[in-house]
Amino acid sequence: MGISISHGVPSTRSALTIANLGQHLAHTLTSSEWRELRHLFDGRLYTPVVTPPDEAARIGALLTKAARSRSMNPEWGQLALLLGEAANRAAQARQNCVWD
Repeated sequence: MGISISHGVPSTRSALTIANLGQHLAHTLTSSEWRELRHLFDGRLYTPVVTPPDEAARIGALLTKAARSRSMNPEWGQLALLLGEAANRAAQARQNCVWD
């Protein structure tokens, strides 16, 4: 099953891909930062997930931080950056970011 993500993420991503990214995020972010994102990346994602603009901004910031970390695998970092940019676009437009 593919998960589509609003605000400019081309094509869908599998739940397994999202969960695998979560493993990288858990090792890149601090534990408190990871707890803020865990509901999206822990492998138990139930769609749809509707994230309000303020929360989307925080998720975007954390994904961007993780993507730019030296400890993040570059390929996984590209996906984190793509998802972070989508969350940031939703926040800037004052729209919900939707994972469906």
